[in-house]
Amino acid sequence: MGLFDRFTKGKKETLDKGLEKTKENFFSKITRAVAGKSKVDDEVLDQLEEVLVTSDVGVDTTLKIIERIEERVARDKYVNTEELTSILREEIALLLTENNSEDLSEFMVPKEKKPYVIMVVGVNGVGKTTTIGKLAWQFKQKGLSVYLGAADTFRAAAVEQLDIWGQRVGVPVVKQKMGADPASVAFDAVSSAKAHNADVVIIDTAGRLHNKVNLMNELTKIKQVMSKIIPDSPHEVLLVLDGSTGQNAFEQARQFTAATEVTALAITKLDGTAKGGVVIGISDQFRIPVKYIGLGEAMDDLQVFRRKEFVDSLFGE
Repeated sequence: MGLFDRFTKGKKETLDKGLEKTKENFFSKITRAVAGKSKVDDEVLDQLEEVLVTSDVGVDTTLKIIERIEERVARDKYVNTEELTSILREEIALLLTENNSEDLSEFMVPKEKKPYVIMVVGVNGVGKTTTIGKLAWQFKQKGLSVYLGAADTFRAAAVEQLDIWGQRVGVPVVKQKMGADPASVAFDAVSSAKAHNADVVIIDTAGRLHNKVNLMNELTKIKQVMSKIIPDSPHEVLLVLDGSTGQNAFEQARQFTAATEVTALAITKLDGTAKGGVVIGISDQFRIPVKYIGLGEAMDDLQVFRRKEFVDSLFGE
C-alpha cells in the first residue's frame, strides 16, 4: 500500500468514525420503521418521513425525498423494504449533487487569485476560530503561505485564541487592541498578505448572536474595506455551523445567508452527534456547497467534504 493509499484510508476511517453516531441512529430508526413489513406502502413512507425529520434532515428536504421515493414506488409498482435503503441512498446522493458545486479534491485555492481572501462568519461557539486554525494548517501542509486576521475585536478571548492557533500552526496573525475597528484589522491583514505575496488570508469575524443587525452591518463594512485592496475580495465567505445543534444550524444559516453573501459552508462537531443528517438538509435547502466538515479535535480531523464518500460512510460500503 502506497503513501497516498494509506493517507486516503486514514481519511476514510476518520469519516466513518465521525459519522458513526449518525449512522447508528439513522439505521436503528429505519429498521424500526420497516419492522414486519414486506413492501414499501404508505405506512412505511410515513414512518420514513418521521425518521428523516427526527434525524435533522429538515422538513422541506424530507418531503422532497419522500416525494421522489413515492414516484419510484408508483413507477416500479412493487418495492420491497429491503430495496428501501438503496433507493434512499440514491436519492440522498442525488440531492447532494444538485447544489451545482464540485467536490474539492484537497485543501487548495485558485492560483490566479493571490492572496485568496476567505472571510469566516458564524455565531460564537460553533468552532469558528478552531476551523480557521485547522484550515491554516491544512493550507500550510500544501505549501501555501497563510496570513490570519483577528477581526473579532469584541472578545479578547477570540483574538487570544486565534493568536494561539497562529503560533501553533506557524503563521502570522494580524491583530489590534481589544475593541478596535474590525474593518481596520481586516484592511491591515489583507494589506500585509498582499505585501508579502501570501497565498491565502483568512479573516476571523465577530460571532455574536446571529439576530444582531449591527453585526451584519459590520460584516458588510469588512467586505467593502477588503475590496478596496483586492477588488474581487473576499473571494469566499465561509459560514461555520455546529452540526450538533441540528435545527438551530438551519436558523443560523438562514440568518447569515440573508445578511451576507455566503459562498461556502463548514459544518463542525459531527463526530459527537447523531445529527449528521443536517448536512443533507442544509446543502439542499440553501444551495450553498458544504466545503468542509469537522470530525474531531485533531488538526487533520477537518476534511474537505466529498459527497460520495459522505454517503458511503452514512450507508456503509
